Amino acid sequence: MLALLNLLQVVLYIPLLGLVGQAALYVFAGHRRETNLFYKLLQLLSKPFTWLVRRISPARVADRHVPFATFCLLLLAYLVVTMEKISLCLRVGVELCK
Repeated sequence: MLALLNLLQVVLYIPLLGLVGQAALYVFAGHRRETNLFYKLLQLLSKPFTWLVRRISPARVADRHVPFATFCLLLLAYLVVTMEKISLCLRVGVELCK
C-alpha cells in the first residue's frame, strides 16, 4: 500500500511542478511563452490532466482558467494522498515507512 501511495504522489507531483513552471514562464516570458520550447515541454507534462479538467468542467469556464483549476485539483489530490500516507505510517509504525 505504501508503494502505491508513493507512486500516486509522484504521478501527481510531476504535473504539479509542470503547472508551476508554466505559471513562472507566464510571468517571465509573457505573450512569447507560446513559442518557448521549455513552456511546450511543461504543457506536455500536464496536458492529460488539463484535458481531463476541461472535459469535466462546465463550458462557461474559460480555457485560460483550466490550468489553474487543474493545479487546484491536483494539489488537493496530492494533499489527500499525503494525508493517507501519513495515516498509514502512523498505523504500521514510522520505522516501516522508511
